[in-house]
Amino acid sequence: MPRILLLPLFGAVLLVSLGSTGHADQTDRRLDALFETLKTTVDRATAQTAQAEIWRIWINSGRREIDALMVEGVAAMSNQRLDDAITIFGEITERAPEFAEGWNKRATAYYLNQDFVSSVRDIQHTLALEPRHFGAISGMGLIFLARGDEAGALAAFEAVLAINPHSPGTRERVEELRKRVPGRGA
Repeated sequence: MPRILLLPLFGAVLLVSLGSTGHADQTDRRLDALFETLKTTVDRATAQTAQAEIWRIWINSGRREIDALMVEGVAAMSNQRLDDAITIFGEITERAPEFAEGWNKRATAYYLNQDFVSSVRDIQHTLALEPRHFGAISGMGLIFLARGDEAGALAAFEAVLAINPHSPGTRERVEELRKRVPGRGA
């Protein structure tokens, strides 16, 4: 995915994180109901609200110093200061190794920096902490695409849809890949 398309997402995440309060992260009990809503709703607005709330919960560690680093790292990434972002997110993963979004954000910065090996490593950490992290799985799909592995990308994007059937653009990507992957034609 081109960098320019990812920048609005980082800005939105930054704004959402600034308004977050209280403890959340991937262990938050509200997530189960939100993921159930994503799977069952047919209403686009309800799905968008649930998805935004999931991201709001994920990005909030509940630790002021970690959340401040997250805001700083997202800002660095949004401003294309990828090495700075990687360093900042690295500090988060060292200080809060149980916080999945620290790993996910560093994976994203590595991806944008074309370091796919490091990105995959951090995606694996993210998924070990939050197996439903549709953003991390989608990132893996993008890496498969960048490496020319359309079958791997298709599997990743199908996994995203199993968790979040309303993921923007993913259904279209799956349909296109099914046309090109042998034995998976639409």
